[in-house]
Amino acid sequence: MPLVCELTQPSSIPLEVDTIRLEAVREQSADQVQATLIQRGNEQLPLADFFDVSGSAADDNEMIWRGDCSKVKLIGTHLTSGRIRVEGNAGMHLGAEMTGGEIDVSGDADDWVGAELHGGRIHVRGNAGHLVGAVYRGGRRGMTGGEILIDGDAGNEIGHTMRRGMIAIGGRSGDAPGFNMIAGSLLLFGDAGIRPGAGMRRGTIVYTKPAAAPDMLPTFKFACEYQPVFLRFMFLQLKAFGFPVPDDCLDAIYHRHCGDFLEEGKGEILLRAAV
Repeated sequence: MPLVCELTQPSSIPLEVDTIRLEAVREQSADQVQATLIQRGNEQLPLADFFDVSGSAADDNEMIWRGDCSKVKLIGTHLTSGRIRVEGNAGMHLGAEMTGGEIDVSGDADDWVGAELHGGRIHVRGNAGHLVGAVYRGGRRGMTGGEILIDGDAGNEIGHTMRRGMIAIGGRSGDAPGFNMIAGSLLLFGDAGIRPGAGMRRGTIVYTKPAAAPDMLPTFKFACEYQPVFLRFMFLQLKAFGFPVPDDCLDAIYHRHCGDFLEEGKGEILLRAAV
């Protein structure tokens, strides 16, 4: 059975649980995990003050965070392998800088989901905050690999300075998605914010909802209308991951816009054409 951390004492002050790593806890007993110190404000306290721990991750390499963990930060940070499930909401920095493994959240997640992700997959079944897959302030690159799937809405600056990988947003996306984007793919299925692709050098941003197509910045130019074959394969991959892709997206026609010509101009934004 998996290791289960069940929230028993909610905290109004965020709890930072980056010391609770799957790679370590699978070698520990439940009592040892409960004794691990976590950060609450300016003090360190044992996990047992807030969570009841049971089970073991030794056999199946799986961990469960149970309860409303919206004030619990850094769940799954630096994950390298295995599976983490959050049965409820998750706080900021979910899966930050992880290199492998899988995180599945049944509820919502806060800002910085998958910040500077290097590999693995994060699937949030609800909504997410700002800066999904983004670079930390002062850093050089955002996510460089892996997949981030958000079934619901997400905030501003999705994929800020991302280098590789794929982000899919099922609901509304905020302003400035793909800001300063170096490469990678953003697949946006809901209503759109403003200023997509500002400063992007390469990469692909896709809007699959014709009625929600955003206004293009003047530094982007219309290139052509076509049916991208690669998108069909990406959508089928998303379906295999359990992401809700509408069937009518598979064979749709898209308007291709190239930019940002203030940078290299090798990026593209694809807007689904109205039927």
